[in-house]
Amino acid sequence: MFAGHVPPALPSLPMDSPASLPASSATSVLFVCLGNICRPPLAEGVFRHLVAEAGLAERFVVDSAGTGAWHEGEPADPRSIQVAAAHGVTLEGRARQVVPDDLRRFDVVVAMDRDNLAVLEAISSSAGGTARLHLLREFDPAADGDEVPDPYYGGPHGFEKVYHMVHAACEGLLRELMPAP
Repeated sequence: MFAGHVPPALPSLPMDSPASLPASSATSVLFVCLGNICRPPLAEGVFRHLVAEAGLAERFVVDSAGTGAWHEGEPADPRSIQVAAAHGVTLEGRARQVVPDDLRRFDVVVAMDRDNLAVLEAISSSAGGTARLHLLREFDPAADGDEVPDPYYGGPHGFEKVYHMVHAACEGLLRELMPAP
């Protein structure tokens, strides 16, 4: 398990009042891609859903962000919201851009693809980041690649495919981060 600390509360972070938890009791996870309207909000919602089902919501602080600011303040893409809802997952956050402090405040920062991972590595290096950086699909032992493709320019089938990739990888991530009994 990754030793956890709780980042200061942000509007999209609350999950059973994590800001009131002792610093060592929660693991903070940030999901990242380019614009933060398709893949990261989906990963955030799926991961929140999985930890809630496991009865561990109070043990995690979960958020998402983009390396770019094009969609800052916008809700998730309607197609992400729709595919999530079809699987019983709610997406509530709004897009925001990664800031250097995220690489110090979060325990684990999970990129959807190599390009965004490279951006995060550069930010982390210049900002003295301490977060562990990963690609999401690293946590899916059955993955046939290491990236979650961007479904933005495709149709509903692409979002459904991405949902299944994200779900499988988030299950693996939860297993990796599962608190010891």
